[in-house]
Amino acid sequence: MIILKSAEEIERIRCCCAIVAEVLQALEEMIHPGVTTAELDAFAAELIRKRGAKAAFKGYKGYPKSTCTSVNDVVVHGIPGDETLKESDIISVDIGVYKDGFYGDSARTYAVGDIDEKAERLLAVTEAALAKAIEKIQVGNHLQDISATIQNYAEEQGFSVVRDFVGHGIGRDLHEDPPIPNFGKAGYGPSLEEGMVFAIEPMINEGKAAVKIDKDGWTARTRDGKRSAHFEHSVAVTAQGPWVLSEVNGEGTQFRKENLR
Repeated sequence: MIILKSAEEIERIRCCCAIVAEVLQALEEMIHPGVTTAELDAFAAELIRKRGAKAAFKGYKGYPKSTCTSVNDVVVHGIPGDETLKESDIISVDIGVYKDGFYGDSARTYAVGDIDEKAERLLAVTEAALAKAIEKIQVGNHLQDISATIQNYAEEQGFSVVRDFVGHGIGRDLHEDPPIPNFGKAGYGPSLEEGMVFAIEPMINEGKAAVKIDKDGWTARTRDGKRSAHFEHSVAVTAQGPWVLSEVNGEGTQFRKENLR
């Protein structure tokens, strides 16, 4: 069942997302050759704590850290540790927070120093796929309009979309209905209604779509060893169009709030 949120509930989700956006922005200055993923995780955890929130991932189904740090061929759920970032790496950082009964969730892939042209294209295409998908979050559109947009754009650009992990609803729970695949057929799925809130998160691979899970039970990496990128925003459906709750500066949020029921 897809839970419709009130204006007040969406505002609480936005407040959580604002913390996530702040942390992701602050991490940009920290991500450079020589830093470890554990150092990034500790920084994020402390900033979340200072904002009066909790790291949503820590302890979730036994996950041991506050963030997911996925380097190069790791698609998602990379566990922070002693891995040291190197020049030309890419790293995806996924962060969730919990505050005042609600969750916020967002992710971003960063370049570590100078990266090659294909890695630049991978990041650009993944971020653009997210932007194009968000444009489809309109009252009356169908859920798979979002999915098909991601798949079609990524594949047109010569990349593949991961099938094993999907986006989701978000609110009082970190993962709510509906699951939102990054592949699908336009015109199918539930109709979008005002008050729905989704975490849209394309995971796009440089090579083939297949993934494998490491022995730690969490780290998902590409089977062919090629790189993967991940961008995510939490987005509310409003009568005026999509409201991206996890934008860095939150400009225009009052306008969107006033146009919710």
